[in-house]
Amino acid sequence: MKKTTSLVCETLTDDLSGVSLKEVELPKISSDQLLIKVKAASVNFPDLLMTQGKYQHKPDLPFVLGMEGSGVVEEIGSEVSRFKEGDEVTFGSWGNGAFSDYVVVPEDGPQLKSKSLNFVEAASFQTAYLTAYVSLVRRGDLLKGENLLVHGATGGVGMAAVQLGHKLGANVIATGTSEDKLKETLDWGASHYLLTHKEDSVSFREEVKELTEGKGADVIYDPVGGDVFDESIRCINWGGRILIVGFTSGRIPTAPVNMPLIKGFSIVGVRAGEFGRRDPVKGKENIEAVKKLADEGNLKPHICKTFKLEEAKDAIKFLSERKLVGKIAVVME
Repeated sequence: MKKTTSLVCETLTDDLSGVSLKEVELPKISSDQLLIKVKAASVNFPDLLMTQGKYQHKPDLPFVLGMEGSGVVEEIGSEVSRFKEGDEVTFGSWGNGAFSDYVVVPEDGPQLKSKSLNFVEAASFQTAYLTAYVSLVRRGDLLKGENLLVHGATGGVGMAAVQLGHKLGANVIATGTSEDKLKETLDWGASHYLLTHKEDSVSFREEVKELTEGKGADVIYDPVGGDVFDESIRCINWGGRILIVGFTSGRIPTAPVNMPLIKGFSIVGVRAGEFGRRDPVKGKENIEAVKKLADEGNLKPHICKTFKLEEAKDAIKFLSERKLVGKIAVVME
């Protein structure tokens, strides 16, 4: 039986002490499966949360980390018709993850890799940009000329929202906690950037109002939560939409429901993967739409750092320390 080196989570902890590199036996592929030689894997915030048992998806222990990757098809099952050996593909992987030399996945999972992206960029593309697309297009109904406030703009999903929002014709305001990192967002399509944290407090409502002629943001993309959400509902336009993407701040906020009543705004939850599972037709359309944007060269992730497979645990630590600008990835040799 073929073996692969993988980053495995055996116990849930807050400090990654339950995570280590191990040799894992690969199952023999069935008639509808592919064996993929992994070339690169994206590092995502849910990877960290799953090691702590804090993510909504909770795979059974032990599990292999890595939500998404890219690689080359090495072997196909007897009934596989969509792919052939040698195809360059991207794939999602839960529980039998992408931080491995090899993965076995069902035929209906992978997509052909965009020719405009290299393996590292392709591995880092789908989760971030699909989240941005479902948020801004499907759930936020973002219109050309509207003001889009993107929190956590220097992270992976924030970067994707800045780029896509600009492509859709919005006036993009990027936010974060580091001015040096936020300057990068101007190259991604942001018109302005601002700091959410001033000394010991979170304060940005007046700056947002100033940048939007007193109206506030029409759409707010929030993967941060906590105090940032609390401040956001005080600088949203009448009829605005605040998109709940995640809670990287660590605190899940609660909303005083008189605020959306008075200001006429909507609080909208976003789960890009669940959207596709609930509505497979639109889910397929979403994937095709973001791939088309990639193929046309309109969207491309900024990769700030790569790690070798034996450094994959360090990559997750790097993510947890919030040092990244854009995306980081694990590269298999």
